[in-house]
Amino acid sequence: MKPATDIAPVAAFLHCATPAAWVEWALANPGILLVDHANCEKKAASTALNLMYRYVDHHRLLTRLSRLAREELRHFEQVIALMQARGIDYPQLTAARYAGELRQLVRSHEPARLVDTLLVGAIIEARSCERFAALVPVLDDELAGFYASLLKSESRHFTDYLKLAQEAGSAGEVAARLPVLLQRERELIESPDTEFRFHSGVPG
Repeated sequence: MKPATDIAPVAAFLHCATPAAWVEWALANPGILLVDHANCEKKAASTALNLMYRYVDHHRLLTRLSRLAREELRHFEQVIALMQARGIDYPQLTAARYAGELRQLVRSHEPARLVDTLLVGAIIEARSCERFAALVPVLDDELAGFYASLLKSESRHFTDYLKLAQEAGSAGEVAARLPVLLQRERELIESPDTEFRFHSGVPG
């Protein structure tokens, strides 16, 4: 019996579900799935640390993202342990276009830059959580259990980023920016990609 994967708030937030074609692509590339997952955990920790360096006057941001960074690094350690146990090498991979394309929409002036960066962080965490849930039913028991165990923390990371964005900007600003960012995210998830990655679109 596979673990439960209730991610209703995340599913309601995103504008689309992961396509079945991506799940099939993931099953055909189990090594790349874990390697790029490890990279995503490192990048998530790095993003949190960069925000902590840049916005030192935001106390709540500092405390929440400090915890988030620690958890992301712990997840990274768990992924590379799984890779080692399965004899999977850790090669350098090119990054998916996903996060870079989303960050192109981040406005350059403050505090809009902070608001948009936090919203993009919320979207990436929400999609990661949704992808873990999509994979749990089809992975082997060990990986399914591991990915199910990540859902609670990843869902909290999504909530943390969203709450921080709401604190950094007005309710109207967040309400106006989210549809723009989420629509672009949907396009990236549903459009073709030539290389499989954890956040890639469908096979091109």
